[in-house]
Amino acid sequence: MLIAERFLNSLISQYGKHTVSTDGVVRGILFKLVNLRLKHQIHLSNQKSIIERTIQYIKDRTECFDDYFPCRREKCKLKHIMNWFNLFTDYHNKEVIT
Repeated sequence: MLIAERFLNSLISQYGKHTVSTDGVVRGILFKLVNLRLKHQIHLSNQKSIIERTIQYIKDRTECFDDYFPCRREKCKLKHIMNWFNLFTDYHNKEVIT
């Protein structure tokens, strides 16, 4: 629970307070959200399915990228993956808007 609280605090300090979406299953996390005074939204099962598919899609594309463009540096900080992910999200958002 301490790790979850640290993670949430780091997100709050970096991005500010936003509504947190969950499936309502993990009770300990819900308790931390209340303690941190964050708004909480519980998703329905069909919404959860869409979210899970989106996350799996991103994971698959990231893995494919690393297969084609692996980093050969020792002790890599995965900066190339973050750069690609930013490019991917920008391109995806542009395609969705147009």
